[in-house]
Amino acid sequence: MTLQKQKSMKNTPQKNQNKNIHTPVMLEAVLEYLNPSQDDSYLDLTAGYGGHASAVLKRTKNPSQAVLIDRDQSAIDHLKDLFGENGAKIIKSDYLGASKVLETEEAKFDLVLADLGVSSQHINQTSRGFSFSNDGPLDMRMDQDQELDAHAIVNRYSESKLASVIKSYGEEPKASKIAHLIVINRPITSTKQLASIVKRVWPIASKKHPATRTFQAIRIEVNDELTQLKESLPIWINLLKPGGRIVVISFHSLEDAAVKAYFRELSGKTYDAELSLLTKHPVSPQYDEIVKNPRARSAKLRAAVKINKKGGV
Repeated sequence: MTLQKQKSMKNTPQKNQNKNIHTPVMLEAVLEYLNPSQDDSYLDLTAGYGGHASAVLKRTKNPSQAVLIDRDQSAIDHLKDLFGENGAKIIKSDYLGASKVLETEEAKFDLVLADLGVSSQHINQTSRGFSFSNDGPLDMRMDQDQELDAHAIVNRYSESKLASVIKSYGEEPKASKIAHLIVINRPITSTKQLASIVKRVWPIASKKHPATRTFQAIRIEVNDELTQLKESLPIWINLLKPGGRIVVISFHSLEDAAVKAYFRELSGKTYDAELSLLTKHPVSPQYDEIVKNPRARSAKLRAAVKINKKGGV
């Protein structure tokens, strides 16, 4: 479902004029596993441009008990247009920082959603520097107020540190060669320049662009994505009410592995289990969705419900 005015939607705002700004990934699966009910409280940790939130709040009819978080100012502005007048709490922050604050406030939610993917808006805006398909500056910051950007990593990291980032976060088998080529070709100022350097290490064409893994690695380093996720997962479970549901959508194997490991650690047939898994295996997008939105193809959804110690899930 794309964002558009919902004149028939009760308790949702009507100010948004920008249709088709964002297609929420795996929307039907999110609704199935969150299973929103009227009056449920809702935490969206990566609210973006409000695609998932619009659908969830249409069912909960309870925007005053919704907290919507994003670290990107343009997304925050859009969320305020969509939901600000209806009482939703909108927070500009990375999700780890916001989660810590909510935990200290002893906030609790029926529904928690984390869509970890990079927004299509980020990829489509050349000036944000996320894409190697169009030439743009080396940026990749989800929060443009932060200092560290892709330019600093590419041009200032030592060759060994750069190779470590590309290998660890990109799972790139030729990380050392790529790092060496980057260092001897500095300064590097644009996405196209960086992509062309990586391509020299992978001269044989394949379905996946040879710079995909390197760009992923640098983006993860810029935004501290894996550290944020691993430190946030325990907090998110603590923020859930007994019987509350959590859905996490990841877009690469490192994220999915972290979610899988933590969910399994807290679930199982033990007396102290905190979670009951709703998805034994990750749920992938349907073929029709991938055709309409190819960027959804790598999405993996995992869901769980917090066990109610007094009466099951």
